[in-house]
Amino acid sequence: MHRSWLSALITATLLITFGERSWGNPSSEPPNILFLFADDHSFEAIGARGLLDVETPNIDRLYEQGTSFDRAYNMGGWNGAICVASRCMLITGRTLWDARSIYESTAQEGQEGRLWPLLLKQAGYETYFTGKWHIRAQADEVFDVARHVRPGMPAQTPQGYNRPLPNGDDPWDPSDPRFGGFWEGGTHWSEVTANDALDYLERASGRDAPFFMYVAFNAPHDPRQSPQEFVDRFPPDRVALPENFLPEYPYKDAIGCDPKLRDEALAPFPRTEHAVKVHRGEYFALIAHMDQQIGRILDALEASGKADNTLIIFTADHGLAVGRHGFLGKQNLYEHSTRVPFVLTGPGIPSGAQRSTPIYLQDIMPTTLELAGVSVPEHVGFTSLLPLLNSASPASPDRAIYGAYINFQRSITQNGYSLILYPNARIARLYHLSDDPHQLHDLAASPDHRDTLNTLYTALLRQQKSLDDPLDLTAVFGTSFHPHP
Repeated sequence: MHRSWLSALITATLLITFGERSWGNPSSEPPNILFLFADDHSFEAIGARGLLDVETPNIDRLYEQGTSFDRAYNMGGWNGAICVASRCMLITGRTLWDARSIYESTAQEGQEGRLWPLLLKQAGYETYFTGKWHIRAQADEVFDVARHVRPGMPAQTPQGYNRPLPNGDDPWDPSDPRFGGFWEGGTHWSEVTANDALDYLERASGRDAPFFMYVAFNAPHDPRQSPQEFVDRFPPDRVALPENFLPEYPYKDAIGCDPKLRDEALAPFPRTEHAVKVHRGEYFALIAHMDQQIGRILDALEASGKADNTLIIFTADHGLAVGRHGFLGKQNLYEHSTRVPFVLTGPGIPSGAQRSTPIYLQDIMPTTLELAGVSVPEHVGFTSLLPLLNSASPASPDRAIYGAYINFQRSITQNGYSLILYPNARIARLYHLSDDPHQLHDLAASPDHRDTLNTLYTALLRQQKSLDDPLDLTAVFGTSFHPHP
């Protein structure tokens, strides 16, 4: 028998009540959970945010109906596939280096019932999965139902790299099925993912047990392919060049983002304005096509009769540069690559609300466990968002957000500043995010910001210690910060 939501929320020492709707009244049943998960989707690429010329009317619906967190982050990664770390942290609840230590044994974690869907299953949920997995445990052993379990990315062809060339040569066609990728199997993978979700919702409409749907799109990860009608919406002359466009990042080799890195090999070096506009247009087209599929899922949820008792979450595993700062990929610690869209909607969630408190996207795991009446296990290193959904709760804008990429990069974001360190290059970069959201003006060498830099560095060392970070920054920069010339 399920604990009531009220009991769960009392355990969490709070009760969320908004207007006439509430989560937590004694007669309530645990909520259904619909988790919509994108891949490589930057926080900027949401129409409702008004930051980019993108078309996301269905995701915008969620922003209008729910509460968004505009400073949601991923911690980073221990290898070039940032999505591996992000998804491992999400499914296990463990922070970055703890997740790395058990990554190869996630199947064992599953056998011992410690993974997110298994914890919900123990509370009476039927669990369902479709789409990108990228975890060592087998999806069909972790979920009650698993359909079309996909690899890290659709297979790319050689024509998809190092393009378009400065002479205008471009053998690639994002809408041509002969290049495989998202078209492998005959139906675009985003449409297959939505079809699977619709099939499950039809089945769930006749069941009383709560469900947990983990719907993981491969989009908008490359290869950036979508139907021609979407490609046609974003020609290069419509796409704006990023404010922080660079032909080449000055420290790219020292920070692990050289031309040998797969993501960075997608476009030629140095980057041209035309190449970046082409890639961004194809990225926006793939997002618009995914958004259409999300709309189909939302409509099917309404038709199922389950919408009134369903928590919907939309987020992504990490962001993507697509031409910002000279990068194409996500293996960097700038905001365009670490921040993600993040919105929750459902009965009792404030409509059109926005929270500026920094969070990790993986905070959603303990949040859903609390709402389901499940005790959050001690190994979970992330924090429930329930207090922040209560409008009466104070924000905590000073929460320190840690970032890492292998041993090449470290960062700390706190109190409106972002400090990024490159140990191999012996370089620090400091940005004031509210004054400089595109991170154009490095303040690390400014005498006026030396105290800020040292404060952030000390906070980063504390975060490293608490997270068991294997990299010794003090061997390069000292116990108090001493930048090298």
